[in-house]
Amino acid sequence: MKVLLALILLVTCSACSGIQPWVKPYERQFLADPVMQFERDPVAGAYTEHVYQAREGARGGTGGGGVGCGCN
Repeated sequence: MKVLLALILLVTCSACSGIQPWVKPYERQFLADPVMQFERDPVAGAYTEHVYQAREGARGGTGGGGVGCGCN
């Protein structure tokens, strides 16, 4: 039973490796459309975020993750 399961898993994984990406490299420019951004004006969004941080007395926690141990 384990051999059959391993064989099915191997066939499934090898079948996925040959798939070409749906989005070609020359088509990726259309995915970076300004309509897909969270904010219309990044400068106004940065100002609003700054005002929010000053009002709440807290900073951070809204961006992407970084690297390191997190002790800073």
